[in-house]
Amino acid sequence: MTDETAPAEDEIEDRAQDTELLRAELANLKEQVLRYAAEAENTKRRAEREANDARAFAIQKFASDLLGVADNLARAREHAPANAEDPLVKNLAVGLEMTEKDLLTAFERNGLKRVDPPRGAKFDPHQHQAVMERPADDIGPGAVLEVLQPGYDLMGRIVRPAMVVVSAKGSKGEAPSDAAPANPYAHPETEPDGAGGAVDQKA
Repeated sequence: MTDETAPAEDEIEDRAQDTELLRAELANLKEQVLRYAAEAENTKRRAEREANDARAFAIQKFASDLLGVADNLARAREHAPANAEDPLVKNLAVGLEMTEKDLLTAFERNGLKRVDPPRGAKFDPHQHQAVMERPADDIGPGAVLEVLQPGYDLMGRIVRPAMVVVSAKGSKGEAPSDAAPANPYAHPETEPDGAGGAVDQKA
């Protein structure tokens, strides 16, 4: 009786071992597939990033040259009389507004976005450049008070930081101190060491 059952038990044990080996091999194959998929995804993302960087580099100078055109259009629109009685002047104002809108739309289609922070927005040294500091009674320190010139972002890279006036350090309405040894609002690309001197102060 024992001699007849022994081969069957050995066969079951062998099959169990084979099953464990197959499971281990399957788990190893799954791990390899996941690793290869992750590497492929990383390669794809790296290729997309490099392609975007190459594209941004190729059009960066062209985009920078067009910023002056956008600035001049904005100035002309701002100074155009809004309620002019002369139809020619009125049509000119409308034409300037439409041209500026079309230009900004073309910018956005090509990855160039305007950086125009609202009053009270937190100062961002990566997107803004403070040209002066001014006390404010209604806004805490380190906030944008006024945009003197909008900035532009090209596919995640700042082509030109927004030139802004910021609220003075210290309590609300308190005049800024002259003791600051460095510009706390220095833009990292224009002044990487942050030692651009204190920003101009205007009471």
